[in-house]
Amino acid sequence: MELTEFVIKSLVILVIFGLTLLIAMYSTYGERKVAGFIQDRLGPNRAGPFGILQPLADAGKMFFKEDFIPAQANKWLFIAGPCLAMLTALMTSAVIPFGDSIRYDGLEVAVQAVEANIGILYVFGIVSLGVYGVMVGGWASNNKFSLLGAIRAASQNISYEISMGLSIVAILMMTGSLSIREIIEQQHGGNWNIWYQPLGFIIFITCAFAECNRTPFDLPECETELVGGYHTEYSSMKLGFYLFAEYINMFISSAVISALYFGGYNYPGMDWVYAQLTSAFGDVAGHNVATLIGTAAFFAKALFFVFFYMWVRWTLPRFRYDQLMNLGWKNLIPLAILNIVITGTGVLFLKPIITALLN
Repeated sequence: MELTEFVIKSLVILVIFGLTLLIAMYSTYGERKVAGFIQDRLGPNRAGPFGILQPLADAGKMFFKEDFIPAQANKWLFIAGPCLAMLTALMTSAVIPFGDSIRYDGLEVAVQAVEANIGILYVFGIVSLGVYGVMVGGWASNNKFSLLGAIRAASQNISYEISMGLSIVAILMMTGSLSIREIIEQQHGGNWNIWYQPLGFIIFITCAFAECNRTPFDLPECETELVGGYHTEYSSMKLGFYLFAEYINMFISSAVISALYFGGYNYPGMDWVYAQLTSAFGDVAGHNVATLIGTAAFFAKALFFVFFYMWVRWTLPRFRYDQLMNLGWKNLIPLAILNIVITGTGVLFLKPIITALLN
């Protein structure tokens, strides 16, 4: 019995890991197609039908490009930088529940690598470590432009992590739990947090752009003044790791947004669909099909936000660095604190009144 549970859990972890990599890989293709659509051109259309093999062609190019290490660089740290960026990006997905559970032979296994009752703290802890990959790579390159890009990345991430953390505090006050699965379960029946935390959502998604170094917050790799930023000296798959980590971070942050504010694997009419499936296929098969539909709904929400990242990139110009810092420290942090005060007032005074009226 324990062996069967281990096998199912291992398969769930491998599928989640594989899907994360696949989505990140095809996000590069999606970004170029979205850019082409917005700029009234075709985008990739040579490698395979509609250009769908373009990510494989890019990967082949990266693998076979010359890999060099600058003479004055710190060799081991130069190699460790992109590895750290990739490792921390992949580790974040471990505590995200992508679906309800799978039932087999009397077992019930959650569609989640690890169920941690402090899942949201784990996410923030790993995300905060991601900046080390950028900092180490920029410093080890022994290049002034790379070092400036790394310093920008560190100050930007620290600044916006404060606002992001404060925006999450309001949700924790409402749900009373640090478990991402528990937060999702409390949004069952269309009771999504976006209805109660619109300001918190806007702050969170703005900070997510900054954490992922996406336009208009891509100051660490700004070509106009830093040549290429922290990865100026990188080539081959070391550069590929940095670029790939950015797309993985986009998907993971989109998944966290979907879980915290948009119900995760919950969707409208979920109870009716579950009742129909269990009556048609039985409890076990019906439950598993319902879990599959919920997981598909979760991925659809996450992919919408990946598209939103791309849409914004080709719509807004990047900020100046002083504008970036002003927005983080003078606007988002005060707004996040105001959101906590409003949420606390609602939880303390309004929630008991509403509960009494409903009962």
